This record gives sequence, C-alpha cells and structure tokens, in this order.
Amino acid sequence: MTICVIAPFTGLAGDMLLAALVDAGAPLERIRAAVASSGLTGWELRVEALLTHGLTAARAQVNVTDDATSRSAAELIAMAGRVEPAPVADRAVAALRAIAEVEGRLHGEAPEHVHLHELGGHDTLVDVIGVCAALDALDVSTVYCGALPLGTGTVRTAHGLLPCPAPATAALLRGARTTGSDLTGETVTPTAAALLRATGARFEPPPEFRLLATGYGAGTRPLPDRPNIAVVHLGDTAEAGHRTLVVLETNLDDVTGEVLGHVVGELLSAGALDAWISPVTMKKGRPAHVLHVLAEPAHAARLGDLVLAETGSLGLREYPVRRTALDRVTETVDVLGLPVRRKRGPHGAKPEHDDVVAAARELGLPARVVATIAAGR
Repeated sequence: MTICVIAPFTGLAGDMLLAALVDAGAPLERIRAAVASSGLTGWELRVEALLTHGLTAARAQVNVTDDATSRSAAELIAMAGRVEPAPVADRAVAALRAIAEVEGRLHGEAPEHVHLHELGGHDTLVDVIGVCAALDALDVSTVYCGALPLGTGTVRTAHGLLPCPAPATAALLRGARTTGSDLTGETVTPTAAALLRATGARFEPPPEFRLLATGYGAGTRPLPDRPNIAVVHLGDTAEAGHRTLVVLETNLDDVTGEVLGHVVGELLSAGALDAWISPVTMKKGRPAHVLHVLAEPAHAARLGDLVLAETGSLGLREYPVRRTALDRVTETVDVLGLPVRRKRGPHGAKPEHDDVVAAARELGLPARVVATIAAGR
C-alpha cells in the first residue's frame, strides 16, 4: 500500500502540494491529460525547479490565456465531473463541493448558486484535478498530514480584508490538527484544505513504512529566513496484503428486502469491494438491517451518495478498517469437459459459483458435486 505523508513546513496550498507530488514522481503528462479531460481551455501547466535557501524544490505554474477569472461552483463541479479516470473525478468533485458548501454557508446561499471569485479561476481547477490525478497516478491509498501552521493577520479577498485563516479555510479545516506560526498572512489556502478533506487525510502519525520518494513543492511567497515549501513523502507499508479501506454503514428499518438486494448489486457494480446486510434489532424492538459497504477511500464519497439515494436513509457512518488479503490466483480447471474458474490461495481453492451452477446444469449433476471436483478435493 502506498501512502502519502504531507509535511506542511510553512503551510500548504494547492499548487505547493501539486508541485511536491510531481517532484516525488507523479507523471506530469497524466496530470495534464486529466485536467484537459474536464474541458478546461486556455491554460498551460508547467512545473520547474526552483532554488530557495539552498534547497531545490518544484514550482507549479499555470499560465492562462483565457479571460475567465471566476466561475460558479456549479460550473467547476460539472467540469470536474467529466474528468477521466473516474476516481480522479470523484475526489476532485468532492473537494469542489466542500468549497461550495462552506462558501454557501458563509454567504447564506445554496451551494449550487455560489459564485467563486478567487477560487473560480483556472488555478483552482488545475490544482484540484492535478493533485487528485497525481495521487491516482502514484497509487496512493491513504494520505497523512502533519499539523498545519496557521498564519496571523489578514488576507485580502473580493469581500475585503478578512482574518487569517480565511473563514472558508477555517471551516474546511474543522477537525484537522493545526499549530501556531510566526508567519503572517495566508499559510493554508481553501483549495489545500478542501483537498485534504476530499482525500480523507488523517492528522495522525503514519504507520511504519519504507520510504520510496520525497518531493518538495515551493509556494509563491519568498520568505527571508526559510524556504516556503511543503514536503511529501511516499511510502510503502510493505506488509503483504495489508491495506487501509473504508467501511460505510447505515441502519435501515423501512426498506424492503427487494430494495436491499438491488442496492447491494448496484454498489458492487459501482466499484464497492464488498457489500453485505446484517439483521439487527433497533430501539423499541424494531427489526431492521444494517447495510455495510467496503470501499477504497477514493470511492467512499461516491458510494455513500449512492447508498443515501437508493435507500432514502438520512445518515451514514464511515470508518477506516485494515484489511489483510492473502495472495491468490484465478485459474480455470476442467470438470468433465467443462471449464470452471476457481480462486486458489495459500490454504485452498474455491470455485466460482456461477461457473459451478452452469456446469452442473449442463452435466445434470448436483452443484455440490461439481464444486467438489473443481476444488480438487
């Protein structure tokens, strides 16, 4: 499992994180292709080396030829939703929705009606999609982040001077680990805060890992006594088969069995690693079910939306789990002249049920007999 550990030395911005990921090995062409798939035009992304206080870091720059400087949140979200591949779109949309929801609450508007000023230009879309594409290209499953240093003073916005951290940033960082800083001005941007939320970043010490690469991303503001950088470390947790995944759960006492079966099928088709239902007894002795979904962290938001839409539930629980998956191979064996697939692991083999049933019908044998032959027992 590849993890990304962010060390926000002087803070964090979307372009700093993007540059650090490229410096750590994320392929720039894949990032550009993902941004281009959104339909955004009139931009060029360049990442160049910069020497700052004796340290070489990467600097991401977006050169814009389009004159659109701001857009609505709905427009940005729609563009991000067109991105390929789908996991990149999921994360990018989640980040932009987080920004829209926070801005909507702050300004008393519905999220879909929010018009983004500083955050509505090319830079925001390129940074958000770029970071999500870089994490996908590096096969990062879990993001960890150190305490974020918060600057003091004010930041100038379209609404005038606001305190640091900006209200949108403060709202997006709810639950994050932060620390004071002797720097003035904006040290953490709303884009960076939204990306941390969308990636499910954990503000806790990472597990032991084998260090694979380190990248340094430079910010735009020069500092007199230190490099203005964010650092990322890529690591392999190395323990065979161990991965951190997400479980989604919701209690349901008003959904029919037919709908539950349908939802499980839809979740598996939509990319869930597993989905299952447990019978429970709720308060006042009501019989009910718990719907469980096992998912990759990058797919959790999209699958959670699917659960809520299909079941009508008003809430959802989400928590990380550590899964151990043993090595296995899929092979095809001959059962009385018919092919049957089976999965073989270190401790035995299990035939694919659909193949067993199909072979049993054609052979006129009980399914259990075909399964026994296919398993090699």
